[in-house]
This record gives sequence, structure tokens and C-alpha cells, in this order.
Amino acid sequence: MGFFETDPPKKYLEILQQLRLIDDTFFDVCFDGNIEGMGLLLRIFFHRDDITVKEVITQRSANNLYGRGARFDVIAVDNSGKIYNVEIQRANEGANPKRARFNSSLIDSREVNKGTKPQDFPEFWIIFITEKDIFGANLPMYHIEHIVTELNRPFGDAAHIIYVNGEYRENDSLGLLMQDFFCSEPKNMHYQELAKRVDFFKHDNKGVSTMCELMDNLREEGRLEEIGR
Repeated sequence: MGFFETDPPKKYLEILQQLRLIDDTFFDVCFDGNIEGMGLLLRIFFHRDDITVKEVITQRSANNLYGRGARFDVIAVDNSGKIYNVEIQRANEGANPKRARFNSSLIDSREVNKGTKPQDFPEFWIIFITEKDIFGANLPMYHIEHIVTELNRPFGDAAHIIYVNGEYRENDSLGLLMQDFFCSEPKNMHYQELAKRVDFFKHDNKGVSTMCELMDNLREEGRLEEIGR
């Protein structure tokens, strides 16, 4: 198997088979360096075919990503320099608006160097994929923008927030994507860009070994119960 000299603990294998992309630990693993998969997500979220992702980083591939105390799920950068922070939030409190504010400030502190002119600040999106429809309006997505209230026009600070409703199940590209995020069996998923990655970590010896090693590290840290929550 690789990491374990004998077969990995049965408990690890049972947990692994239950994991889905809506589970943030598994999401991080499946999207680490996964340019193809992240490109799929962004094209669906933005209804565009011209987004080209050049880099995807998760907590697994960058220790203390974006500063001490910060823990981003995934950061992606496209060819035009736009930044996308994609977060899995299964608990409503995790998608608190002040969490988006916190993530925004961390991105700015990382990306804006001393002497950078304001017009050169990068445009970025904080994207929360939530397990529940936290706004309760049965909409597929919710877009939050800063506006000049009295003029009812955009403020133009190039900072954007999107909440993706994980309960959305219509028969369109986003509805199929959300079905895939809640699917534990890759053969039942709609998007092969995601299914093949999930299949690797659930059924390929190397992928299974990687996941079991991660779970063993979480166990040693007393955090194994967090996985899949």
C-alpha cells in the first residue's frame, strides 16, 4: 500500500469510502494542484469558457498558506492574475459574512506589496460552497458586492464574494456539480474531471495510501474526528 507496512486500518478505509467533495479535508486533497478540476468549477460558477487556471494551491501544498493563523481551503490564480479563494463550509457559522471579510483582508495582505499602486491591486473572489442554503431563498448562487448605497452603483473595489448553494439540484451545470459534491461514489458522478480524481484517492493504491497517511496524521494530532464533518 505504500505508507503502511501492512494493510491500513479498516477504520480509515471505511471513512475514506464515505468522503465526498463537500467534506473540506477531502476537497483540499482532491483539488491540490488540480488545475483541470478548478477550471471546471470556475467555468460553471461564472458561466464562462475563457477562464484558464494557471495555479492551484491548498493547505497541503503550502504550509501556513497566506500567513500565520490563516487556513484557506483552495487558492487559484488565472492567467490574468485574478485570484479565487474557494472554501467548503458545511456549518452555517463557518460561512459568516465576517469570515469572508477576514479572508479578504488576508488575501490583500499577501498579494499587495509595499509600494503597489491601488489601481494595480488584484481582483479577487471569495467563494463559499455551503452545505445548506444559508440565505433560504432557493437560489443557486448569491453574489455579494460593495455598492455606493445612495447611488445604487458598484463601489469598484475589485473584491467579490459568492455563496454557492450546496442544496441546489436542478438539471443544469451547477445542479449537476452540486450533486457530484455530495456523491461518495465516483462512478455515479457527472463530471469526469472530478470523478477521476475522487476515484484515484478512493481506489488507487497510491491515492488510498495518501489518504490513510493523512488520516493517521490527523489521528496523532487528535483531529481524526474532524474529517468528514
